[in-house]
Amino acid sequence: MASTNRCLASLARLSLSTSTTRSLVVSTIPKFLVPSVATPLVRYASGSGSGGMKKKAPKKKKTYKTFRSYDLSPMDQVSLCDAMRYLRAFEVGQSPSSVKYEVSIKLKTNKNGPVIRNRIRLPFPFKTDTRIAVICPEDSPLALEAQQLGAVAVGEESLFESIRQGNIPFNKLICHTDSEAALKKANIGKMLGPKGLMPSAKTKTITSDFKATIHELLGADEYRERNGVVRMAIGQLGFTPSMLSENVKKLMETVKTDINEVDDNFVKALDEVVLSTTHGPGFSLNGKFNPTDDKIKVEHLQSVM
Repeated sequence: MASTNRCLASLARLSLSTSTTRSLVVSTIPKFLVPSVATPLVRYASGSGSGGMKKKAPKKKKTYKTFRSYDLSPMDQVSLCDAMRYLRAFEVGQSPSSVKYEVSIKLKTNKNGPVIRNRIRLPFPFKTDTRIAVICPEDSPLALEAQQLGAVAVGEESLFESIRQGNIPFNKLICHTDSEAALKKANIGKMLGPKGLMPSAKTKTITSDFKATIHELLGADEYRERNGVVRMAIGQLGFTPSMLSENVKKLMETVKTDINEVDDNFVKALDEVVLSTTHGPGFSLNGKFNPTDDKIKVEHLQSVM
């Protein structure tokens, strides 16, 4: 009978021979028959990495160096009297003194070019709510004269302090040349500038003769180009066609003069003139005065609505 050690040795030899045989069998399989594990394809949302989708570059919006202008030839343009006739129909029931005519002058101009601004005294002024304040030395003969001319507020530091506190009882501000240094030192431009009240030599509101300036301001108004358009109230609804026509002509002459003073390196020309009212639409004017309907006379637009 075989011993226990011999039995164990034979079993060990048998197991070794079996494992060797299996390994030899596996090693004889061709490589192209061995199954391979596929590497998963990774996609990246940002477009980076292998197999990722690239983002399309966003299309750039077309930019214009000048404000857009359109061909006016197919547009219906009307005479001044026709525009007044239509606008008066829109304003039926409104008080003729509370409704205003407004002119919008569209310009062909560069977006980054100079803007035109000026002050104009219309042949038929209609604004009666002008309240003027004068910056001049306190308790001086100039302050007394300004009060006599109808200024609602006069002084230097007292007026500056009132402005800082938000108490602005005026809509026009004049500065005497003697107080120009005090105005700069007061540092109130951030409050007055956005309201269009900051005095400046360009608008002739810093002057040594504020008597003449006050007289001019009481019957004058300011306009300024914004986004290529000059807008200005030009009269009351109760104005006759001739009164409104004179005001429009005066404004157009002044704007043309301002355009001629602009540097030739910048584009600046008249494009379109539109007349509107407080509650009515706008009508493009063709530069003519008389109505096109033979049944409508100028006298019909002069009567009370």
